[in-house]
Amino acid sequence: MRVGVLTGGGDCPGLNAVIRAVVRRGVADYGYDFVGFRDGWKGPLEGLTVPLDIPAVRGILPRGGTILGSSRTNPIKVEGGIEQIERNLEDLGIDALIAIGGEDTLGVATKLTEHGFHVIGVPKTIDNDLSATDY
Repeated sequence: MRVGVLTGGGDCPGLNAVIRAVVRRGVADYGYDFVGFRDGWKGPLEGLTVPLDIPAVRGILPRGGTILGSSRTNPIKVEGGIEQIERNLEDLGIDALIAIGGEDTLGVATKLTEHGFHVIGVPKTIDNDLSATDY
């Protein structure tokens, strides 16, 4: 299985920890192949990728921010944005996507699931504006 990973919205602590844990566990336990998308939803929208493997995530815990970069790009607000992402994911052979982000990021993830794509959303918010979270 080939899995894409992206971080969207503003920076906050823990983003690199999530990326590292996902890649290490996915590779070791399931043999998954990972692709990182640069700069939030801009990555899958424009096909901006980086390899994500065990060496790529080694030593990233003490680094601030996110090794993938982030942006507030919202493909729902771009004409044909969701369809472009779907085409790019298909062209890259991505079977599933892990989207780490807040309200806007997870809103786009929800839209992709409505189109039949497999997405895991990891909630991340500085604004405390996500429903169904404990805090």
